[in-house]
Amino acid sequence: MTITKEEILKAFHFRHATKEFDPSKTISDEDFKFILETGRLSPSSFSSEPWKFVVVQNEQLLNKIKSSSYGAASKLPEASHFVIILSRTPRDMRYDSAYQREQQSKAVPKERLSRHLEIFEEFQRNDFKLLDHERFLTDWAIKQTYIPLANMMTAAALIGIDTCPIEGFNIEKINQLLEEEGLLEDGHFTISVMLAFGYRKKEPGPRIRLPFDDVVKWVK
Repeated sequence: MTITKEEILKAFHFRHATKEFDPSKTISDEDFKFILETGRLSPSSFSSEPWKFVVVQNEQLLNKIKSSSYGAASKLPEASHFVIILSRTPRDMRYDSAYQREQQSKAVPKERLSRHLEIFEEFQRNDFKLLDHERFLTDWAIKQTYIPLANMMTAAALIGIDTCPIEGFNIEKINQLLEEEGLLEDGHFTISVMLAFGYRKKEPGPRIRLPFDDVVKWVK
């Protein structure tokens, strides 16, 4: 099965940060699993896969999130599905962590693993200076979670489903809430971003983007 360039661009024009969802419409299990699978299959630096997708369906937890996140408050009552994207913390993102050693051993043949881990250390220690501060490792991991975020939004748009990425929350408060719910796995994860899914209640206004030539620079 093929998809045309025109169909892909149509999906990008269709997609917008939906502010109001139609509460009478629900995404099918088949469609939502498809969307999540596009997130799971997303690429990550050094095959680190520093994410987890928490699909929140518990009404009590949704209400707690609603009261703790101004960005989610207006979406949660009407959205069909709500996902919290978690990011792994430095304890799992260091090149020499147990998690990364396991990940790298799955991605690289045994005979090349030792050299690969040396390159991984060089990348973190000297190339990107990620070991200079724990925050750098955290930010590196969180940046990668935006790859599956974008892929899931695009996949949803391709099948006519709306989304809204949400950063409108206090990180410490949401992390505390998620920790109390046992979702951060004893400090192995932190909140990255939230994503609401559903069907738009009304058509959006005109899309505003910079002109193509202002965004793209050709260097010959």
